[in-house]
Amino acid sequence: MGTMNDPGLHAEADAVLAELVGAPGGAARLREDQWQAVAALVKERRRALVVQRTGWGKSAVYFVATALLRRRGAGPTVIVSPLLALMRNQVESAARAGIRARTINSANPEEWQDIHAEVERGETDVLLVSPERLNSVDFRDHMLPKIAASTGLLVVDEAHCISDWGHDFRPDYRRLRSMLAELPPGVPVLATTATANARVTADVAEQLGTGAGEALVLRGPLERESLRLGVVRLPDAAHRLAWVAEHLDELPGSGIIYALTVAAAEEAAAYLRQRGFTVASYTGRTENADRLQAETDLQENRVKALVATSALGMGFDKPDLGFVVHLGSPSSPIAYYQQVGRAGRGVAHADVVLLPGREDEAIWRYFADSAFPPEEQVRRTLAALAEAGRPLSAPALEAAVDLRRTRLEMMLKVLDVDGAVRRVKGGWESTGRPWEYDAERYAWVARQRKAEQEAMREYARTTGCRMEFLRRQLDDEGAAPCGRCDNCAGGWLDASVSAEALTGAVKELERPGVDVEPRRMWPTGMAALGIDLKGRIPAKEQAAAGRALGRLSDIGWGNRLRPLLADGAPDGPVPDDVLRAAVTVLADWARSPGGWAPDVPDAGPRPVGVVAVPSATRPQLVGSLAQGIASVGRLPFLGTLAYTGAHAARRSNSAQRLAALSAAFAVPPEMADALASSPGPVLLVDDYTDSGWTLAVAARLLRLAGSEGVLPLVLAAAA
Repeated sequence: MGTMNDPGLHAEADAVLAELVGAPGGAARLREDQWQAVAALVKERRRALVVQRTGWGKSAVYFVATALLRRRGAGPTVIVSPLLALMRNQVESAARAGIRARTINSANPEEWQDIHAEVERGETDVLLVSPERLNSVDFRDHMLPKIAASTGLLVVDEAHCISDWGHDFRPDYRRLRSMLAELPPGVPVLATTATANARVTADVAEQLGTGAGEALVLRGPLERESLRLGVVRLPDAAHRLAWVAEHLDELPGSGIIYALTVAAAEEAAAYLRQRGFTVASYTGRTENADRLQAETDLQENRVKALVATSALGMGFDKPDLGFVVHLGSPSSPIAYYQQVGRAGRGVAHADVVLLPGREDEAIWRYFADSAFPPEEQVRRTLAALAEAGRPLSAPALEAAVDLRRTRLEMMLKVLDVDGAVRRVKGGWESTGRPWEYDAERYAWVARQRKAEQEAMREYARTTGCRMEFLRRQLDDEGAAPCGRCDNCAGGWLDASVSAEALTGAVKELERPGVDVEPRRMWPTGMAALGIDLKGRIPAKEQAAAGRALGRLSDIGWGNRLRPLLADGAPDGPVPDDVLRAAVTVLADWARSPGGWAPDVPDAGPRPVGVVAVPSATRPQLVGSLAQGIASVGRLPFLGTLAYTGAHAARRSNSAQRLAALSAAFAVPPEMADALASSPGPVLLVDDYTDSGWTLAVAARLLRLAGSEGVLPLVLAAAA
């Protein structure tokens, strides 16, 4: 390539790199592929896709290219990344090289106009934008056209997210397809990722090249010489937690312990803190300020580990991260490789340990709600928008389409990019353009997800090289035995745990009790379904905050309750251990602030009875649970609410769920008489709560019948 023989440009690029890494005047030099990418962007103004392992230095390519392009009069670089909160280190490095970066995200809308003015004045070199901003109406219609017209380089970070063939497809990224097509001629584009197999690489390269000629693809080997991979198979969640506690001090440096769910991460973090370890949890529930503190603490080795969900996935930059442990298998070996790639970037050795669990597949199924909806539901959505003749919000659409909010919004974003709908002020509107349902593609993606799950099972049980296995999953042509993993070099992981650690883990996991927050607002759009409920639920019709033994997504009581509540599980009396745990939860609840035990300050009134929610599938389980609690608590069992035969699908959205439940129950006359004669709160017992609408509807009926309060107690909460 001609650009490879430009010594002046090469020397200038190396000088910028030296400033980036904090060694001005030093001997820093771009790798061959880094230089090839920089040269293609700066001199040829091409579009390039860089697929290289984590830690290879993809950010160096776009910051060096930015500096060189800006010197040559180009506009600012626009970086689209889902990892803005995790790019602080790269931005600080850029500042060392005199590159000024600003960020546009949902947290700083008041700064957007000032930032845009800075861009127009040439004061900003890099503009970092989250993919979600691309679908914001104001940003898309007013700022994006100006930014696209003036940009000197477009960078698509984590570019595998563009492709719905990939393991981490994100609908917001589809907007980039339009942005790529609308860029002025000669604007270079760089797409980067560490996790793309051949199919995803080809798909992204094709999209990059749309209308701009063939994209340059630079794909390097994905081998990570520093990583030592191993798997430890243990009988249950308690053994896995105990193993971590037993062996955490043996793992090098500080690292990350991944869990599959928020509940599991919080359980594990609590247990490890009890065992004396300095750890912090990092999940989708963690407040932003706490996330920043946790990241800083790990960067500066003030904690041994972050116990994290996939919320800490791509982009975390700690070169000396010494280990990654997984409490449970991710559902994709490509996602797994991405997460373990956080370790060993700047150290010679790092340990990677997978502790697979029997409950992993149940958790995969629980979260497998991201497939594109069936054609009938898509057509119904399009028809509802066309018939409305005005914009409809996602909550309003729930009254017409039986999809959960997250899945509905994902579908609408895809339809938006496909041109069938448009996001506007007030929601979504139909464009009237024809749209074809690509059933073959969606079915292929669904099959691909299943194939990835099977590959993850195979990774855990393979007797071959584990690093080679992962590299082959990414179609890495140079995949070969690593010589370091437990299968290549012999087992290096001791599977033993002490009785003390196991006892502590069992105690942590067997402690029942989580809060269940009540519903306080009716869903939007119920009038369209013929139901006169809207706005805030009156306080005198609400349930109180309730309790559950556990969440179906946790690794403690979730493991015990999932088989009991699984679809098709036989009905029967509540097991003794489950009843004892429910009684423990009730006793702890009574003694908690606001409880009703005699020794609780400002205690509330003691429950005057127990009421069961009717169950079409588990009447024996719910009935025996309610009667058992009544017997142990020496409370009258007031009976079961009458069931009118209405049915509601568990996985439907709030509006549809409430519509099906609104007339499903009634208070029998004898129960109403008991409530009138014994003023006070009642315990409302059910097996499971997901959306919370069964409890809300039942509580409203009981309150309207005279109960002074309703205290929900269920076996399991969904999440």
